[in-house]
Amino acid sequence: MKLSEDFYHRTDVVKIARELLGKYLITKAGNEVTGGLIVETEAYSWKERGCHAYGGKMTSRNQIMFDWGGHAYVYLCYGIHNLFNVVTNVQGKADAVLIRAIEPAVGISVMQQRRGELSNPYHLTSGPGKLTRALGIDRTCNGLNLMGDEVWIESAGISFSQKNIHVSKRIGIDYAGSDANLPWRFTIRDNPWISK
Repeated sequence: MKLSEDFYHRTDVVKIARELLGKYLITKAGNEVTGGLIVETEAYSWKERGCHAYGGKMTSRNQIMFDWGGHAYVYLCYGIHNLFNVVTNVQGKADAVLIRAIEPAVGISVMQQRRGELSNPYHLTSGPGKLTRALGIDRTCNGLNLMGDEVWIESAGISFSQKNIHVSKRIGIDYAGSDANLPWRFTIRDNPWISK
């Protein structure tokens, strides 16, 4: 069952990032359905310097972040990788959760074709750029409603206790000063698909 709009409209992006662990991220391109269990997330809020919408500044790149929660925010990183984020909060409050890794579960052979030959199966979706390529997510997905039939998130009926979730600072945002140290990265402890 797809997550409801209410799940995304809540105002605590950190709580949402934690609760997305154990949900399924699914895509459908043509007749190909692919997806997996979310095992790593990072929270971003317009109130802190790690966020593309810091201070409420809207640009053509981050505009979708200011819409109602429940949309996809996909942007190009380093000119190479498409990164998939889940927009949260109410309209005008630009929060988002970066999906950093999934454990493959559906359409694995299709994901392998999209990613090419891999000597290590754990490299298939163990990073934000890897998982978007495997799932067929690119910038044409930016702005898609997660209630639709192209990209969505489903409840898996799985929850993790505090001891099974590792909390740490986010990756690759040293430019954010002290905000880079916020403990807003969540991973399922010891899961082999977590990004390295």
